[in-house]
Amino acid sequence: MGRAGKRSVRFRTSFSNTIYDVMTSRNWKETDSETDWDVHWAEREWVYEVFDTMHLEPHQRINHFRNGRELCRKDLLVKNLKRMKRNLQRDGQLEQARAYDFMPLSFVLPREYAMFVEEFKRCGGVWIMKPIGSAQGRGIFLFSRLSEISEWRTDPRHLQRDGGDRDSQRAEPEAYIVQRYIENPYLVGGKKFDIRLYVLVTSFSPLVAFMYRGGFARFSHTRYSSAAPRPNTESVFANVVFFVDGELSDPADIANNFVHLTNVAIQKTAENYDARSGGKKDLRSLKLLLATQHGMAAVDQLFLAIERVIVRSLIAVQHVMIADKHCFELYGYDVLIDDELKPWLIEVNASPSLTANTKDDYILKCEMLNDTLDIVDVEAKLNGDERSVGGFDLVYDGGIVEPDPAECPYSTKLGTYIERQAAPEKPAKA
Repeated sequence: MGRAGKRSVRFRTSFSNTIYDVMTSRNWKETDSETDWDVHWAEREWVYEVFDTMHLEPHQRINHFRNGRELCRKDLLVKNLKRMKRNLQRDGQLEQARAYDFMPLSFVLPREYAMFVEEFKRCGGVWIMKPIGSAQGRGIFLFSRLSEISEWRTDPRHLQRDGGDRDSQRAEPEAYIVQRYIENPYLVGGKKFDIRLYVLVTSFSPLVAFMYRGGFARFSHTRYSSAAPRPNTESVFANVVFFVDGELSDPADIANNFVHLTNVAIQKTAENYDARSGGKKDLRSLKLLLATQHGMAAVDQLFLAIERVIVRSLIAVQHVMIADKHCFELYGYDVLIDDELKPWLIEVNASPSLTANTKDDYILKCEMLNDTLDIVDVEAKLNGDERSVGGFDLVYDGGIVEPDPAECPYSTKLGTYIERQAAPEKPAKA
């Protein structure tokens, strides 16, 4: 039994949201000590700056891996996925290589600008620009003309300075990733959505990953526009997009983030935003809705494909991550489904928002975080061979872990019901 199992667990965190509520609800004791703690739920930047300068005791746990950028920074994720696919192709594993076609065609700018321009001139279409290190939709915009990129390259809002004296500083465009926009998203009620999922990695060597059954879909506030046309419905000539399906879109819609971006931080600023639902639908309800349209067999395969996308992304970075027994990580995965029921990986978040914006959101996140801390197990309560803990299911442990057919009739438990014991009632006052 670790040190934490002999006394109250001591935790440190700078957050004041659901993770703080969960740790205090477990009767853990908060400390501001820089070294005397059992669990530190830290900011990413703290880990990057401080981790290598301190010694940790065997029982101490921290919620980030030391070089987590390899998975969560957009340009490094693309690099690692491309490398994995090339290695599989080189080894003749062509089918496995094709399984890595789950991220939109991507280029890192300005480094790969020439390659991007060549592809754009060949295929045209709508593309999306994202700063490599930002979150919550900041700095993202769509475009369909190269002239808009030319403006971006010289726009002062997108320039950063290199080092050196003020007089010798040279303005460079901020690093962005540009991706082919998924033009045929699956729509519910005419609105675009993506799915936020939670994955807990307790080790990269060997890789051990748990998938949370719950999650939620995040919907756009405004109905989807054909400003992003369906595939093969546009022709590009002289950088002007014409829609040949008889429906000419309002060009202004391509700049309407309430149509195209599902980030809550953006959608909550929309007029008539529904604060009650938070623009969210829980994952199980979404799965049942999809099943009514496509049948449970097809939806089961879709959710298995989503799970495999996540596992493959972790495998792609497994050998570049710095393994450390003190580290664990709760990742927020964002996945989009197109109208052919193909899942696309949008991004991976090392610090998924743990601030709740509705009552249901608060319950989901608190239950998920409680299960996370149960698996981290600083109190030494687990046997170590559990395949499920609360709403988390082991999906990879040195290899794929499939559900026990005797317990689950589906290929994956993702999106299925999470059975929990009812919370004890408060005793009546005498």
